[in-house]
Amino acid sequence: MVPMARMFIIFGLAFLVIGGLIYVFARIGIPVGRLPGDIQIKGENITCLIPLATSILLSIVLTIILNIVVRFLNR
Repeated sequence: MVPMARMFIIFGLAFLVIGGLIYVFARIGIPVGRLPGDIQIKGENITCLIPLATSILLSIVLTIILNIVVRFLNR
């Protein structure tokens, strides 16, 4: 059970960091979810948002965070 508890703590911290980054980006004027490269299709009764650039940015940030966490845990 200890490894699963560690995993939940790591995921919780990762979500906390991601939430903090989104908050900071919104405060400094970077519109996460509406970056250049995000596709938005508007119809009469429906709007479809495909966040490509946001997904790539989030993937890069998560990769960096998880690499740091894994290196920290392997010491």
